Amino acid sequence: MPPSPAGRRRAAAVIAAVLTWPLLIAVAPSAAAERAVTDRVVRLASDQGSPVRSAETALAPGLTRLRTSTYSQVAATWRGSATPQVSVRTAPDQPWLELPPLADGPDRGSAEGRPGVSGTDLLWTGPRTGLDVRVRGTGVTDLELVLIDPGSLPADDGPVPPARTTATRSAPAEPAWAPRPHLYTRKDWGADNSWRNGKPVYLRMLKQVHVHHTATGNRYSRADVPGLIRGMYRYHTKTLGWFDIGYNFLVDRFGRAWVGRSGGPRRLVRGAHTLGFNHGSVGVAVIGNLESREPWDKAVMKLRRLAAWKLDSHDRRAVGNVRIRSTGSDNYEDGERVRLPAIDGHRDTNDTACPGQHLYDRLPGIRRRTQARMDAFSPPG
Repeated sequence: MPPSPAGRRRAAAVIAAVLTWPLLIAVAPSAAAERAVTDRVVRLASDQGSPVRSAETALAPGLTRLRTSTYSQVAATWRGSATPQVSVRTAPDQPWLELPPLADGPDRGSAEGRPGVSGTDLLWTGPRTGLDVRVRGTGVTDLELVLIDPGSLPADDGPVPPARTTATRSAPAEPAWAPRPHLYTRKDWGADNSWRNGKPVYLRMLKQVHVHHTATGNRYSRADVPGLIRGMYRYHTKTLGWFDIGYNFLVDRFGRAWVGRSGGPRRLVRGAHTLGFNHGSVGVAVIGNLESREPWDKAVMKLRRLAAWKLDSHDRRAVGNVRIRSTGSDNYEDGERVRLPAIDGHRDTNDTACPGQHLYDRLPGIRRRTQARMDAFSPPG
């Protein structure tokens, strides 16, 4: 018996619903996201007469479209034990970039930092105006977006490298340890010492060199580097409340080494780079994201020379392991004694991808060649 007209109508409705259901699933999130857009203007302001300009603006779950004055760096901060997923894109036709949680930081219980404040890595975008921000996740308060324009200084176009001269007097005595590589100073990148929160803390001994990447991006020019470091300095001190920039030294993709934290490059200054292990180490960060590409040979060479200088001048070796007590990290409890390589990657001590898989894979060779450099400068006998 053929179905009645009413039955045929019900069957047609069911078939239509089945055929259109996948389409509705695909379209609905986009439509919902468009309805959730918040559109507002953000203007960056100068930081106390500095060339650096910045802004911090509240965020809420969903999609926020910001019309901004020029910025080059972006991060997010919040309070709470949860970790929100914050992504940004610099234009509607650009891909979304997730801001990874910041794993660098001062040791727990130190005087550095704003209690309860967490943040992401500081992403380098290059000069931009406007961006979209997408927030997913709950359980946090005071969620804010941080925009920084590091500005420019006359010296940014190229700090003068050391001149190579031919000695006219008798040659100096051979060094007793691996020599210090050339370092560009805090003045070279335009540090404003009035931003520091406190004074340097000095270590009794050196056991390790922790290797990092800044996860900021790779498409920067020579002239961008001083501003990149100024922006990190502003984020670490003004936003996160650290004493100073967290890293003791930074190395750019052109093979230049820069003094980071103040207190004297020859001295052992406690940094804020490796949670739980700052108390017996030096932190060196390669500027870039080495999860997404191979490290630059010039940067690796300068990293080796920095490590050789610091370790050799404190009678340490670059190969082998050391025993050190944790003060509390993602991986090790406070008071736990652990064995770690003398030159290790940040991921060896904390739950992070730092220093990026490509640089981490190079660490065994970096240890061997650093030790070879130290041995070459050791006095005979």
